[in-house]
Amino acid sequence: MTATSPTPGLRARARRLLGRLGAVAIVTSVLTFPAAVTPASAADDEPDPTVSVEVAPSGAILPDAPLSAGVSLHNDTPDRLTEGLLTLAIDRTALTDSGALDSWLDDGTAPGVFETIAAQPTEAVRAQDIGVTGIEVPAGALTGLAPGVYPLRATLSNATTGTGDGLRSWNPSAGSVVVIQAAKPAAVSVLVPITATPKNGSLLTANELADLTAPTGALTAQLDGVAATGAILAIDPSIPAAIRVLGTSAPASATDWLNRLDALPNDRFALQFGDADAATQAHAKLNDLLGPADLTGLIKSSDFATSAPTPTPTPTPDQIEPALPDNTALTEVHGATPGILWPRSDVTDADLATFSRYLGEDALTVLPDSVLTGSAGARATADGHDVLVVDDAISRRLSAAVIADDTTARDAGIAAAQGQLFLAAAATPNRPLLIGLDRSEKRTAENLHAALAAVSTSPTGLAGMRDATPAQVESTATPEQGRATSLQAMLDDETRLRSFSTILEQPLVLLAPERTQVLRIIGVGVSEKSFPKQVIAHRSATVETLGAVGVQDPGPVQLFSSAAPLPVWIRNDLPWPVNLTLYTEPSDPRLSVQEQTTIVAGPASNTRVTVPVEARVGSGELEVQFRLTSPTGVAIGSPTSATVTVRADWEGIGLGILGGVIVVLLGVGVWRTLRRRRRAGAGPEQDAADTDASGPASEKESE
Repeated sequence: MTATSPTPGLRARARRLLGRLGAVAIVTSVLTFPAAVTPASAADDEPDPTVSVEVAPSGAILPDAPLSAGVSLHNDTPDRLTEGLLTLAIDRTALTDSGALDSWLDDGTAPGVFETIAAQPTEAVRAQDIGVTGIEVPAGALTGLAPGVYPLRATLSNATTGTGDGLRSWNPSAGSVVVIQAAKPAAVSVLVPITATPKNGSLLTANELADLTAPTGALTAQLDGVAATGAILAIDPSIPAAIRVLGTSAPASATDWLNRLDALPNDRFALQFGDADAATQAHAKLNDLLGPADLTGLIKSSDFATSAPTPTPTPTPDQIEPALPDNTALTEVHGATPGILWPRSDVTDADLATFSRYLGEDALTVLPDSVLTGSAGARATADGHDVLVVDDAISRRLSAAVIADDTTARDAGIAAAQGQLFLAAAATPNRPLLIGLDRSEKRTAENLHAALAAVSTSPTGLAGMRDATPAQVESTATPEQGRATSLQAMLDDETRLRSFSTILEQPLVLLAPERTQVLRIIGVGVSEKSFPKQVIAHRSATVETLGAVGVQDPGPVQLFSSAAPLPVWIRNDLPWPVNLTLYTEPSDPRLSVQEQTTIVAGPASNTRVTVPVEARVGSGELEVQFRLTSPTGVAIGSPTSATVTVRADWEGIGLGILGGVIVVLLGVGVWRTLRRRRRAGAGPEQDAADTDASGPASEKESE
């Protein structure tokens, strides 16, 4: 036989097939063994250990005053950093605007020439440690500097790590600014949002409140930081609501925290519940702002019970009906100025009109100047609507400072904020300025207090800013429609849950957390990266809840009699009992069933239900459909069906056989009884006759 080679077309197809198989193999290996790939990639992306410098002046100074600066040396290498020389240099060309300051701090671009104003040796720094040192600049080195913002640079030299072939020299530098303050600083107020996010996305639990309001807790740090300052507090009402709804079960530290908050003299206003974003709701075309569901459904009467002794001598007190707070009392922020919204920045002039419809014509909206035209100071109007204007550049720098990991980083952030503040005051002279901190739950009391003390000068408060002469501005924001679309989808899910919740004795135990979770997901502080993940997770949880109750898939059922109970199992994965109606419908009239069965299914369990059935005619195989509804007729779960085999004639056959057996047994019994009686009735004569009859025979046999 002569072998033939494949045609070119077949070879080409074979190569393509092998190529595809190779690609599939590669993808499969990556998906199957990600651990084998990830470490190498992670190692490639991980930066080499370095030595870095961070510098921060101690604060703004007056002209011809000395300067103090703190410097941190970060040795991230595995070797000891030797002693070196630290120099401090200043650029005598002042920065002229916010953009120039950002260029210097972010890119290292400065407009002039640096000159050294101080130098001192540094101590050695252990491996993977931080060394902190201070450096003093005499007033003479800064002579001639007018009020302004000047670039400052710290440089480390003559420091090394390692030995021999591993010896390495380091010359890192870092930038900051020196603010030479004018004699009369601008009036500055700072908005401090106070928020807290529970793990369940609903209300803070008693354990979470205990942790947050402990002496070292995050909420305690917020009050410690704003105490004795002129900060304006923006408070999430869900925090006092979480404390009040617990009544006497609330941790003592949480109750004390709330009392302390109420006693602070600071101006304040309430954020929307859960810090929900009003702009997202306006973009979703909602007729009103979303509020929390009725939280009274989460109250336990026993946590508010009081007792009074009866007039009778009995020692047992009669429990009187407790006075429970309503939703308004639960969510109230005492002393709050009404009518203020602090949404995300994507607010258009049309949104401002919507806010006025939500809250009335006196609505006041807090917006950053980055989405507004013109220099306004703290007070403006946009298309006739009142606005409080937050300086975005100062706010970003100060927000970074209050969450800094160490003192030098904090002071560097404060110095940058002071520089931005000086430039903003120069651009809007004789007008109050407003700073708004980012939503954060990571601020320390020390950082927050230091930042407020450094920038909050002669704060005018809410009343002063509201009364200031407004500048005319216009919004340049572009709305984020993706959030609005997601909100509408979650509200549609909530509508389905509202219908579903009619199976519960108290629907609010499901609906109140659901609404709060939606409000938190559209919260102002939720990042662009986190938002879609939270929406997906929430909607998946909703689908899981809607499927938490249903009929267990039944297997084939054999009925061997004309009347018997049909077993059905009801699954309830919810933590509460549910009220249901089971509808049973056969596919054939040969089977008569009880059409409706009322059920109370226990929490987190499977409940067995028996449905009476009766076979009308003969036997056979048919389908029986089961479906559940709430007491109000809302369909619950998906309908399911079971194959039922009816053997109704087996009952008659079985009874006939059993009857025949009984008749035979009775007949045998009667016969034996009669025979026994007949023998007993013959008596002795019969016995003698029997003996005579047998005698001769016996004799003959013996003969």
